[in-house]
This record gives sequence, C-alpha cells and structure tokens, in this order.
Amino acid sequence: MSEHNSHDAQHQGERPVKRREMSRRQFLSYTLGGASAFMGAGMIVPMLRFAIDPVLQPKSQADWVKVVEEAKIENEPKSFKFQVHQVDGWYESDVELEAWISKDQQGNIFALNPTCKHLGCTVNWNANPEYKDQYFCPCHGAHYTVDGKNLAVAPAPLDQYDLKVENGFVYLGQLGPNKRVK
Repeated sequence: MSEHNSHDAQHQGERPVKRREMSRRQFLSYTLGGASAFMGAGMIVPMLRFAIDPVLQPKSQADWVKVVEEAKIENEPKSFKFQVHQVDGWYESDVELEAWISKDQQGNIFALNPTCKHLGCTVNWNANPEYKDQYFCPCHGAHYTVDGKNLAVAPAPLDQYDLKVENGFVYLGQLGPNKRVK
C-alpha cells in the first residue's frame, strides 16, 4: 500500500501535458504576413540595388590627361589647369583641376596637387614674402617646400600626381601620396 500511495503522490505533482494547436486564424495571419513580407522584399531589394550599385562598382584608374607642353616646364613651379571627365554614380561632369608642375635639380618633372593637407585650402607658390620659394596656404599659414614637404601647420606633404611625358607633352594621371619626400 505504501507503494501505491507514493505512486499517487508522484502523479499529483505533475500537470497533464497541454498541446497548443494553431487555429485557422493564426495560420492565415502567418501565411498572409509571410507572403506580404516576401512581396515587400521583392519591391525593396531592386530599389536598394539601384541606390547602392555605383558604390559597389570597382574603382578604375584615372585616365591620363594632356596638360602642357614639356618645353613650358621650368625649375620654378607653375600652375596649370586641366579638365577631367568625372562620373559620380549616374552624374557625369567635366571638372577643372589644377596642378603645380616643375622640374627638380636633376631635370625630372613632377606635379603637385595645390590642396593644403591642413584644411583643404589652395596653396600658391611664393604667395607670402616671409616664405620665399615655398608653397603657402593663406587660410592658416601652412607652408611647404618646392617638393611639397610640409614645414608648418599641415600634418602631411602635398599630394602628387602620377606623371608621364609622351611626344613632347606632359600627361597627368592618378593623384596619390607624395613620393618625393619622406
């Protein structure tokens, strides 16, 4: 008898297992919700791809742009303006850029970007009498050597264009870090 009482005591503490079944209303709600989400995603994904696709395209190297005749380049830096065809997403434009081009002591031609590395103002050659034979930024007083090395204020040297000389003309390419100074 004691076994029977202990057996009943065990069953009294347990609850019967309740099964939850899905009602028709829940089934229809889940089915319609899933179908609506699928159709909504079908409309949103092409719109997102349209917006993001230009960002995902691989960057191409800049084309070489004819800037000036080689004979016009001297040891003293001169400013030359040139146009580049630019594509931003679906917007195409022709942008005018500037480069300071000169020869070094060995006669090698190089081109520097005139954008100051401090806050993006435009530097000029020999623009300030205090800094003779230097690039000077009028915004905050940054100045650079003829090779583009930063001397004060700016955290980095002026950027340099890739350059090639062909058939008596100077061509500029991709803009990158200055390779002339360490």
